[in-house]
Amino acid sequence: MFDKVLIANRGEIALRVLRACRELGVRTVVVHSSADADSLPVRLADETVQIGPASSRQSYLNAAAIVEAARQTGAQAVHPGYGFLSEDADFAEICAENGLVFVGPPPQVMAALADKSTARALMSRAGLPLPPGSVRTLPTAADALDVAAEVGYPVIVKAAAGGGGRGMTVVRSAAELPRAYARTRAAAQVAFGDDRVYVERYLADARHVEVQVLCDGHGNGIHLGTRDCSVQRRHQKLIEEAPAPALRPATLDTLAETALRGALSVGFTGAGTVEFLVDEAERCHFLEINCRIQVEHPVTELVTGIDLVHEQLHVAAGTPLRWRQEDVRLRGVAVECRVNVEDPDRDFAPAPGRLDRFRPPGGPFTRVDTHGHVGYLVSPHYDSLLAKVAVWAPDRDGALDRLDRALGEFDVAGPGVRTTIPFARRVLRDAAFRAGRHTTALVDRLLHPPAADAVPVAAPPHDGAGAPAYRAGPAVPDIRADADPAGRTPVTAVPAAGPNAWRNP
Repeated sequence: MFDKVLIANRGEIALRVLRACRELGVRTVVVHSSADADSLPVRLADETVQIGPASSRQSYLNAAAIVEAARQTGAQAVHPGYGFLSEDADFAEICAENGLVFVGPPPQVMAALADKSTARALMSRAGLPLPPGSVRTLPTAADALDVAAEVGYPVIVKAAAGGGGRGMTVVRSAAELPRAYARTRAAAQVAFGDDRVYVERYLADARHVEVQVLCDGHGNGIHLGTRDCSVQRRHQKLIEEAPAPALRPATLDTLAETALRGALSVGFTGAGTVEFLVDEAERCHFLEINCRIQVEHPVTELVTGIDLVHEQLHVAAGTPLRWRQEDVRLRGVAVECRVNVEDPDRDFAPAPGRLDRFRPPGGPFTRVDTHGHVGYLVSPHYDSLLAKVAVWAPDRDGALDRLDRALGEFDVAGPGVRTTIPFARRVLRDAAFRAGRHTTALVDRLLHPPAADAVPVAAPPHDGAGAPAYRAGPAVPDIRADADPAGRTPVTAVPAAGPNAWRNP
């Protein structure tokens, strides 16, 4: 294990990583901006280094300053948390060039998976089912129109370099597509420095389900079950739970086994998340692989008892996985609510300010991850996430009731401060959500109830029932984003994982 780890992040995730390091006997260095000089992670760190002003571009995205801080303090590894540089392959490579261990997958794996078009091609080769659409990026609006005509509207135009809910535009007709295509390309160029886009069928009424995987550098991997993240606004998650509710056991098994196979096929290491859309017939469609710890990781920890940050650090230190697949047991249900400093009545506009009152909830089986405290100034410079409230119970009804109780206890107040707590409690009492029948359309439905004469969008045509999988084509060591994926022959089942952890052949 490392002697000293630099934490290249802020807020609750910096505090989460700091605590994990302390439990493992690892000293910590927390880098921070001038705006975060008095933050809780900075107060608790063994060492701190101010790396820039409030602007994240000059601080938390300043790779050179972070690496220099690590070198000056003698840190052996860098934990990037989530967001900022956590999925930046160039940063991971810079760390390696400077003798630092990046806590995450190898740079070449991150680079391949960060490009959504390349990731789609890789996962298609590995046998993961894709949403109908283009595997390669589309250089012209005419190409986009051809794909959309083939798969049917609505479609979604996505930036190949996108992520975090950015770089996506839903298009409902051919008349809208050329302008949406141009707008998405322009936005992608500004946000990511890469204007390549692709088009796929938009599943307007689907579930967002993801699988947590852990892989080491010795070819071993396990999955830790599913999470449902369908409660979203503008593709940003609000409430997550584990395991995903109201899906057939066969669908849950297929998702988990397929996700792990996809991760191992590209040499993934560390903690990652394979994301899918699941439609009303429980057909599963690969979305992306995230190469970092997720905001919603606590719900997986609560149902498995496995500390994911501990495991990240062990894997990064070269230790083989300490868990086998048969060791993973899912117990009960966990649900998490993100408490954002936003005003749902103003389209979730940020509502930062000083916290004059801050009393998180407590009680049995209630976990709160937060960096907030009385007197804390929620900065307008960064993400609006203030806290995560996660609860566990033996069954889903009990977990939802416990979360509602906990949110009712959470007292947050200050000049101009608003939070998403009231809206989250509204979701928890929604009949479709309580029944586990909610989809990614839930938030829009609650904010903008449909007219009585509204006509639902028809589901895309599909041959047969169930969740199709695809047999991978021949292995190819290097797949470019514009490569044509090898055969995708439908099969009726996915090989079972067996009693032991998966091993990459």
